Amino acid sequence: MDYEMDMEPQGPQVKISDLEPYRVTFKLTQVDLAFANSIRRTILAEVPTLALDLIEIESNTSVLPDEMLAHRLGMIPLNAKNCEQDLEYTRDCDCEDHCVRCSVTLSLHARCGSGLMAVYARDLMVQGERMNDTIGDPVITDPERKGPLIAKLRKGQEIKLTCLAKKGTAKEHAKWAPTAAVGFEYDPCNNLRHVDYWYEQNPAAEWPVSNNADDDPAAPPDAPFDYDAEPEKFYFDVESIGNLEPDMIIQQSIISLQHKLAATVSVLSGEGEDGHGGEDADMMGAGDPDAYEPPEGIDGGLISYGNGAVGGWGASAQTPYGATPYGQSAYGF
Repeated sequence: MDYEMDMEPQGPQVKISDLEPYRVTFKLTQVDLAFANSIRRTILAEVPTLALDLIEIESNTSVLPDEMLAHRLGMIPLNAKNCEQDLEYTRDCDCEDHCVRCSVTLSLHARCGSGLMAVYARDLMVQGERMNDTIGDPVITDPERKGPLIAKLRKGQEIKLTCLAKKGTAKEHAKWAPTAAVGFEYDPCNNLRHVDYWYEQNPAAEWPVSNNADDDPAAPPDAPFDYDAEPEKFYFDVESIGNLEPDMIIQQSIISLQHKLAATVSVLSGEGEDGHGGEDADMMGAGDPDAYEPPEGIDGGLISYGNGAVGGWGASAQTPYGATPYGQSAYGF
């Protein structure tokens, strides 16, 4: 007896709609909303890139204060190709301060002889060795090949400084963000009624649908509403700022998400040293310098407030600021 089976592809499916040097649009299917949104969030905050992090200003006689100049420099996108593999985080490097394995050194020296002089990102020069031939170069995409404007100098004004570019992620600071924007949409015609549009007269005219509605049209007005319906198609629009190619941004976000899921499974299963997931625990923020760590002498273990147990910061516990009962701190408030 012969059987005919309708074999549908298993697992997530991706269909690329448009691919440009700095932008990609695609449709993701056969996943749920939580997974699709996780990809969006890892793209925004978890993909490592390179940015200027330490600015040593030797001379600045421009009208810009040192703090504003340093901020403008920090927001200049730098080429981060292969930084995930080639470059280490400074906090994880064995060097005392910085080295070629965890940073890239750039310098800027501009002095105006006469008239008005514009200083651009192209004037930043990489100094010394680096892990590959392009890492740390300012991203320049404009036709004039100048890059972002840093400052304008008048006659006699000068800027002379040295910068250290380091690896980081956007959850630490926006300057490490790999994307200018991440468009994310599902159910463009609001068939699932997840959105209640505010309007004055006509919602159809005041809230025009996107081009994605061609692939996911509106349901007939008289069709019965399915309260159990779930979104099935998710539309992404990823725009790079030039430091990484769009496909590399998405691949790195998936790798980051895989690490987080692996660390979660490891911790829940009790694997790893001391039952805390071992090295994978760093993927959940255990190795993050901003992550909370209990002071020395406090185990920081989980407690049960429901049964009256006292935690490390309980009444009369010895904190770094002295013994502190609940309701009163060491500073008297």
